[in-house]
Amino acid sequence: MKSLLVYCGANPGHDPLYKETAVKLGEEMVKRGMRLIYGGGSLGLMGTIADTVLKNGGEVVGIIPSFLDKMEVGHPNLTEIHVVETMHERKALMEKMCDGIVTMPGGFGSMDELFEILSWSQLGLHRKPVGLLNVKGFYDLMIKQLDHMVTEGFLKQPNRDILQVSGSIDHLFQLMDEYVPQPAFKWLERDQI
Repeated sequence: MKSLLVYCGANPGHDPLYKETAVKLGEEMVKRGMRLIYGGGSLGLMGTIADTVLKNGGEVVGIIPSFLDKMEVGHPNLTEIHVVETMHERKALMEKMCDGIVTMPGGFGSMDELFEILSWSQLGLHRKPVGLLNVKGFYDLMIKQLDHMVTEGFLKQPNRDILQVSGSIDHLFQLMDEYVPQPAFKWLERDQI
């Protein structure tokens, strides 16, 4: 993975561990020669990871809708910035520019991005590894919900397995490096339509 898309909060969260982990992720990305692709913001975990990558000599590409850029939340010092018109354009361009995706703790926006990119993978629209950095068990309840969706027959296990999960940056990168995408397959039977 040479370009990593990171979804994360525009807020820092209450526990300093979230910010510390964003710093560690940014440092590790630079060590591995990875370029950061992200939403272009200057606030919260988004700003922290961008600042860390830049401070350590890495490249950062931000993709931000014009309405957010006008609200002065855009990062002013990125290697490259793309200002687009809509959130849909933003998500499509971020996916196009990356080799893999990691989601850190965040709010509605991070969840929206994560589930859309998982859906795209399920449909065969991309074959990139998707990782969840489960800092401090932040996503434990969501992971239980995904497993419940499998148990209840709303999600196939091979699609559940698209999401690589770890609380460790090194372990998550290992899982993502070893990820073998499965071909998109039918998730509905004819008699269910």
